[in-house]
Amino acid sequence: MTDTPPRIFDRALLRRRVARAMARGAPDFLMLRAAEDLTDRLLVTKRDFPRSLDLGTPTPHFAQAIAATGRPAPLRAAPVIEAGGFGVVADEEALPFAAQSMDLVVSGLALHWVNDLPGVFSQVRRILAPDGLFIGCLIGGRSLVELRSALVEAESEVHGGASPRVSPFVDIRDLGGLLQRAGFALPVTDTDGFTLRYDSMLALTAELRALGAANALFARRALSRAAVLRAAQIYQERYADPDGRVRATLEIVWFSGWAPHESQQKPSKPGSAQMRLEDAIKSAASKDEPKRA
Repeated sequence: MTDTPPRIFDRALLRRRVARAMARGAPDFLMLRAAEDLTDRLLVTKRDFPRSLDLGTPTPHFAQAIAATGRPAPLRAAPVIEAGGFGVVADEEALPFAAQSMDLVVSGLALHWVNDLPGVFSQVRRILAPDGLFIGCLIGGRSLVELRSALVEAESEVHGGASPRVSPFVDIRDLGGLLQRAGFALPVTDTDGFTLRYDSMLALTAELRALGAANALFARRALSRAAVLRAAQIYQERYADPDGRVRATLEIVWFSGWAPHESQQKPSKPGSAQMRLEDAIKSAASKDEPKRA
C-alpha cells in the first residue's frame, strides 16, 4: 500500500493565481535576487552541464542565469509558462522525463508550493545522470513571521480562535535530510535572509496577491474585515520603524546535491582517523601556548 502525501495546497488555485500574476506583470525583485545568486553559484562550478532543466520556476530568470554562465539554455518545465515563453507545461510532482536524462536541474522559488517535496526530490534524483547537480531555492521557514503573528493574534481576539493564514515553509534544517533520503550526495544548504519594508501590513498583503502568493491552503477560510483591521493595527504597533513603515522578514533557502558518482569525494570510514579528536585539540592548544624563556 502506497502512502498518499497530504494535500496541503490547492495547486489548481495556485496555477490560476500565478498565471494571472504573470499576465499582470508581477513584481520580479525576488526572482532577480535569486537569479543573481544562482549565477554566482554556477560560475564557481566547473562543469558544462549540456543537458539542463529549469524546474518549476515560473519566469525565465533562472534560464537566463544559466545562459549567462556560458552554458546551453535549459529546457523549462513548470505548471505555468508566461505568455510568449517556451517550455513544457508539467507539474513538479509528476516529471515527464526519462531516467538519467539531465545533467543539471535548477528550481527557483517554486518548490515551497508542492505537497510532496520528498517525492519531488526523488524524481529529480531519478532524472539526473551520475554526477549531475540539483540546485535551487525556496521560501524558508522564517519568512513573514510578523504577518503570521499579527494574523493569529487578531483572529483569536476577534473570533476566539485562529486558522492558518500564511503558507507553511520549509525549515533549512530539514532540507539536507530530505536530499540525503532522496539519494543525493554532498548535500549543502544555506540561507539568504533579509528585511523588506512597506507602508503598512495591507501594502504587504497587496504585494503578496500581486505575486500570486496569497493563502492557497486547502484549509483556508475567509478572514473578516474586523480581523484584518485588527491585524493591521497589531502589525503597526509591533513591527513599525520610527518612520512609520513596517518590516517583513524574508528568507530564501538554498540547497544543492549531486547524483552519486565514483569520482566524488567520499566521507572517511568510521574509525579510520589517525588521531583522536581529543588529542588533536590538545595538540593544537599546546602550539598556541606562548613559549617560555
